[in-house]
Amino acid sequence: MHKAGFVNIVGNPNVGKSTLMNALVGERISIATFKAQTTRHRIMGIYNTEEMQIVFSDTPGVVKPAYKLQESMLNFSTSALADADVLLYVTDVIEIPDKNNEFIEKVRHQTIPVLLLINKIDLSNQDKLSELVDEWKSLMPQAEIIPISALSKFNVDYIMKRIKELLPDSPPYFDKDQLTDKPARFFVNEIIREKILLYYDKEIPYSVEVVVEQFKEDPKLIHINAVIYVERESQKGIIIGKQGKALKKVATEARRELEKFFGKTIFLETYVKVDKDWRSSDKELRNFGYQLD
Repeated sequence: MHKAGFVNIVGNPNVGKSTLMNALVGERISIATFKAQTTRHRIMGIYNTEEMQIVFSDTPGVVKPAYKLQESMLNFSTSALADADVLLYVTDVIEIPDKNNEFIEKVRHQTIPVLLLINKIDLSNQDKLSELVDEWKSLMPQAEIIPISALSKFNVDYIMKRIKELLPDSPPYFDKDQLTDKPARFFVNEIIREKILLYYDKEIPYSVEVVVEQFKEDPKLIHINAVIYVERESQKGIIIGKQGKALKKVATEARRELEKFFGKTIFLETYVKVDKDWRSSDKELRNFGYQLD
């Protein structure tokens, strides 16, 4: 009998959801940086064997929305509760267990299996971890609690074993050679955005959206034109940098990463444009692929 199901990964920002998904899928599907709110969309990574298909979903960190973009991000996280066969709730040894009571309450009412994963255990000790496990047991009595380190892949094999045991019998949902539900252009956007997150300080990365305007693939070469949108003229200046040096560095780093990702030579051209207050505009957010309803 073939097994298949949706395994959705939820939790607060910066607890290691994307790192965990990449470790589980075995491919670099989600961008993972040290900055909060890196993931803005719901990203699927598909793990296939002959007798099984696991559709993992990485979701944005749960935040109380301050602007429309964050409302969309919360919608992606909440929708992940509705269609999961198995839910992975990721926390870590740093955050306070009742940090986001409203969302925890929603998870508590799930009737599907919940694996509660306490990540980054290498940053704690046995006594503190035991206390944390007890706290989470009282908050989420129905969950199976598993201490992990996504970065060093500690207990990742055990999580996979449990997921495989919990998956329902079902035919596959996607073609067996498919790794993700997202098109190639999406990963170009994400990789460029990751380099911006790593290279620029403060608010700049959160005001940025990347759109691929051209993706032309030949047998050995991919020609990509990408536009980096910002909200202010001043931000445009910062992204470009003195004599264009900052933008050149980002483009070079992104091109190297894209060549690894696609296994081809990449010709990447980047432009910077101002789209005033796009994070608060329904029309612009929909154009950029965000879910608002």
